[in-house]
Amino acid sequence: MTILDGNIVTVAMPAIQSDLGFSAPGLAWVVNAYLIPFGGLLLLVGRLGDLVGRKRMFTAGLAVFTAASVLCGVAGGRGTLIAARALQGVGGAMTSAVVLGMLVALFPEPREQGRAIAVFSAVGAAGGALGTFLGGALTQALDWHWIFLINLPIGVLAWAAALRILAPDKGAGLGRGADYPGAVLVTGALMLTVYTIVGAGERGLGGTLALGVLALALFAGFTVRQTRAERPLLRLRLLRSRTLTSANGVQILMIAGMYGFQYIGALYLQRVLGYSELLTGTAFLPAPITIGVLMLSLSARTIARFGPYRVLLAGLALITAGMALLSRAPVDGSYVADVLRPLLLLSAGFAAAMPAVTGLAMSGARPKDAGLASGLFNTTQVVGGSLGLAVLTTLAASRTERLTGAGEHVVAATADGYRLAFTVATVIAATALTLTAALLRPGQDSSTASAEEEPPHEPSSTDPTASGVRTGTGT
Repeated sequence: MTILDGNIVTVAMPAIQSDLGFSAPGLAWVVNAYLIPFGGLLLLVGRLGDLVGRKRMFTAGLAVFTAASVLCGVAGGRGTLIAARALQGVGGAMTSAVVLGMLVALFPEPREQGRAIAVFSAVGAAGGALGTFLGGALTQALDWHWIFLINLPIGVLAWAAALRILAPDKGAGLGRGADYPGAVLVTGALMLTVYTIVGAGERGLGGTLALGVLALALFAGFTVRQTRAERPLLRLRLLRSRTLTSANGVQILMIAGMYGFQYIGALYLQRVLGYSELLTGTAFLPAPITIGVLMLSLSARTIARFGPYRVLLAGLALITAGMALLSRAPVDGSYVADVLRPLLLLSAGFAAAMPAVTGLAMSGARPKDAGLASGLFNTTQVVGGSLGLAVLTTLAASRTERLTGAGEHVVAATADGYRLAFTVATVIAATALTLTAALLRPGQDSSTASAEEEPPHEPSSTDPTASGVRTGTGT
C-alpha cells in the first residue's frame, strides 16, 4: 500500500492537473510532497521503532497513512491534496522503516528468513508495479479520488490484523539512544536531499548545487554529533560493514533505474504510442505478475542454493539487458517487441535482485540494530527512486526541448528524449552490476566492530527473548 502510493498517481496526473488546476511545476509536488517526508523520516522512525517497539510504530503508522489517504481522496483543492500527501509520507515512513526489522526478529533461521524476505519483496514490488495499472483503471473507470480512497479498506484491515496477530514488543525505551539533536540534523539532511533531487529540474544547476552543499553540511554535522553523543542515533560502526554499505549503494542505483523506467515508460506509452490511461496500466500488468510468481516460487530457493551474491549478479544483468532494449524504443514501436520483451527482462531481473540485495543489506547489521538497518535500507530506496526520477526525467525533457526548438516533430522529439533516459538507465544498471562484482563477493565484509567495542546489551525488540516475539514456522 505504501509503495503503491508512490506510483499510483503517475497515470492519474493529467486528470488531477485538469481537475484542480495545477501548473506543470506545481503538479510535481503531488509526488514530491509524499517522497520528501517519506525519505526524510525513515532513518529516525526506524531507530524510534527500536526504542518504543516496532509493533507500536507500525500500527501508528498504518493509522496515520490510512487517515491521510482519506484526506487525499476528499481533497477539493491543491493545498489540501499536497498537505495530505505529505501526511501520507509520514505514515508511510512509520510503517516501512520497521518492517524489515520485524521480519528479522520473526524469522531468525536463515532459510525461513530468506523465504519471508522474498514474500516481503514480492508484495512491495507488486505494489510498485500495480500502482501504474490501478492508477489508470481507477482514474478512467471512476475518478482520480479513488486512487487514494482504495487505501481505506486495506488500511483498516491491515491495522486490525496487526493488532491481533503481531506479538507485542517492549523496545529499549526512549531514554536508551534517543539523540534528539542528531535526529533533527539527519532528518533535515535527508529531507533536504530528497527535496534537492526532486526539484533539480525546476531550479537549475546553481540552486541545486547550493542546496546540495547545505545538505552535505547537515550530514557532516550529524556525523560529528554521532561521534560525541552519549547515546547516538546512528552507531557509526554500523557503516563499517562493507556488505551493508555496498548493498545499500547498489540498491540506490538499481532503484534509480527501475523507478525512472516506471515513470518514463508510462509516459512513452501515452505520449508516443498514444495509449489511454487504462491501456497504459494494462500494458504494465505483466510486471507484477512476473515479479510475484518468480519471487514467491523461486527467489528463496534460488538464493539458498546459489547464494545472494550470484543471484544479485544475475538479476542486475537481466535489468541491464532490459534497459538496453528500451534504449531503442522507436516512435512507431510495437507493444510486444518494444515494451513487453524489455518489461519481462526487467521484471525477472528485479524479482531476482531485490530479495538478494535486501538479504545482503540486513545480514550486515547486528540484531540489535535491525530497526536502524531497516530504516537505512528503506531510506536508500527512496533516495534512489527520487534520484532516478529527477535525473532521467530532466535529461528526457532537456533533449526533447532541444529537438523541438530545432524544428523536429514533438512526438519524435519526445521519443528521442525517452531513449536518452533509457540509455542512461542502462549505464546506471551496468554500474550497479560492476559494483556488486567488485564489492559484494562472499567473504569480503570489512566490518571491524568487535565484541569489545559493543556497548552493554540493551533489550531490543529485535531480540525475540526480550520482546516476546515468537519464532518458528507457526508465527
